Amino acid sequence: MPEKKLRVEFMTMTPDALSLIYAAFRQCYHAGFVADMWPKLLSGDIDPEVQADFVSKTMESGHDSPVEHVSMTFAVEGISRACSHQIVRHRIASYSQQSQRYVAENDMEFIMPPAIAKIPEARERFEQFMDEVQSAYSDLRGILVEHGRKSKANEDARFVLPQAAETKIVMTMNCRSLNHFFNLRCCNRAQWEVRAMADMMLDICKEKLPAIFANGGARCEQLGYCPESPKFACGKYPTREKI
Repeated sequence: MPEKKLRVEFMTMTPDALSLIYAAFRQCYHAGFVADMWPKLLSGDIDPEVQADFVSKTMESGHDSPVEHVSMTFAVEGISRACSHQIVRHRIASYSQQSQRYVAENDMEFIMPPAIAKIPEARERFEQFMDEVQSAYSDLRGILVEHGRKSKANEDARFVLPQAAETKIVMTMNCRSLNHFFNLRCCNRAQWEVRAMADMMLDICKEKLPAIFANGGARCEQLGYCPESPKFACGKYPTREKI
């Protein structure tokens, strides 16, 4: 029953993403019809650097709704059920998660918190419990099969599985939702696991669409101060009250 490591892979994004965002922004300030400009954008007649500069400067003004026209899709593995429960609270997104009902956990992989991993006696107890869980799951599943539950045995046996159980998801967010996700989940106050995942996603987004994500991350990185109250501030930036 192995420990699983985090992996984030980029899958796809809306085609011609920068040009689409540029066109959406321009329509807000342009008297004409941007569909007439679209062929020029696709052909490269309007320099992509000009597009990126216009988009970046417009976003700096606080106008960011046009970036909703572009979405990005990621595949993630090596996260715990505890982490996935946090992620799906971001509701302007689409998720497809590996099912414990249809996928048997015959060799359950798990996520171990670093704080537990670095203490030998804590690690030993954690791994011991994972073995106990695996044994209980396998026993219950076998008993249920013997008593006629057959393919439905998974859905009942899974009730003993822990939040540490590894899961896999495919997630799609539009760029505005992604920036909001990074504002919250790249913060030092975010739980370590979801923060590690958000940091990996942000690195990908910065590479794929720098005009939108170059300044992405925790909100304090953009503001230059911590928007939290002094009670919750991590100390990296001064709080609003101290400025």
